[in-house]
Amino acid sequence: MRLDGVRVLDLSRLLPGPYATQLLADAGADVVKIEDTDAGDYARILPPYTDAGVGAIFDAVNRGKRSVAIDLKTDRGREAFLDLAAEADVVFEQFRPGVVERLGVDYEAVRAVNDDVIYCSLSGFGQDGPHADRVGHDLNYVGMAGLLDMTREDEDSKPQMAGYPVGDMAGGLFAAFSVVGALLSRELGNTGGEYVDVAMTDVVASFSQAVAHDALTGENPRPGETELSGSLPWYDTYETADGNYVTLAALEPKFWETFCAAVGREDLTDAHMTGDPAEREAVREELESLFAERTREEWEQELGETEAMVAPVRTPAEALDSEAADARDLIDHSGTVPRVAFPAQSTAEPDGAAGSPPGHGEHTDDVLEAAGYDADRIATLREDGVIE
Repeated sequence: MRLDGVRVLDLSRLLPGPYATQLLADAGADVVKIEDTDAGDYARILPPYTDAGVGAIFDAVNRGKRSVAIDLKTDRGREAFLDLAAEADVVFEQFRPGVVERLGVDYEAVRAVNDDVIYCSLSGFGQDGPHADRVGHDLNYVGMAGLLDMTREDEDSKPQMAGYPVGDMAGGLFAAFSVVGALLSRELGNTGGEYVDVAMTDVVASFSQAVAHDALTGENPRPGETELSGSLPWYDTYETADGNYVTLAALEPKFWETFCAAVGREDLTDAHMTGDPAEREAVREELESLFAERTREEWEQELGETEAMVAPVRTPAEALDSEAADARDLIDHSGTVPRVAFPAQSTAEPDGAAGSPPGHGEHTDDVLEAAGYDADRIATLREDGVIE
């Protein structure tokens, strides 16, 4: 799982693209952020801030990267970018469709100087189709994909997203997977360079596999009415005595039997997977009363180490500051602020992307020098405002 020696030019900003390239950096890739010569990545100034005055999201998804500030709207800036792209393995962009073509740094332009490049475009709705030119953020992608429609609703029937930001993070994750797959395909000799088009809406739609069959065969699955969204009382969430919640996921008969025995309710065992709505509702009422008798932590102490399929619902703060997170080395403390680390462990661990995120244009000179630019040329570009 080591991407040492892989060079990625990252044109993306904010969250989805930088998250994708952060995963690549965590796996050892050399990720070079290509930022404009003004403010750079918007996330640098997006609250909340770290003690260093940097946007916390920027800090979280730009560790170990290098920053080069180039004005791509100038001919010499475009030339400098293509000089860097000629030696890159991956070019990653997250602009709206058509922008890279107008800038002259699109796939065809890069392929002209580097036929083996993996070029990935990550966007909300893809490079083609009826919504390609739409603006969007996470809620748009999740809503368009139908996942927002399948989350729980509050008392006013307002859809509530089950996890934020699903679309951004899922899109970034799948884009990183696609890039690694394309690199592997190239190394195996199956392909050369290739263009990858990832739409965040498409990725979120892929998350709907559990309800896709019904949706594609004439049904209209609704929250609380499908097996995995709450229609089954043995696969749902329940409020506890202290106002917190636990999950019960005893989908398989053996886990339901274990649960019923553990809580002394063997009388409910035979109701598992009943198709009788009235019987299901009666079981749900029994479970609601049962779980309301104890606090979340009391249920965890009693059932957590059994195979009853009961687990506490944690807040993000509780989940990230936990014994489990510590045991898995999930939190990276190497930088100025803690962040969630690469979410996998391997016998071939990469060095990872430790330390702080780069300053705006911090590595412009170093990267251009490595590409063959001498000091006088770099100084001239800076004096003319082409680089920062």
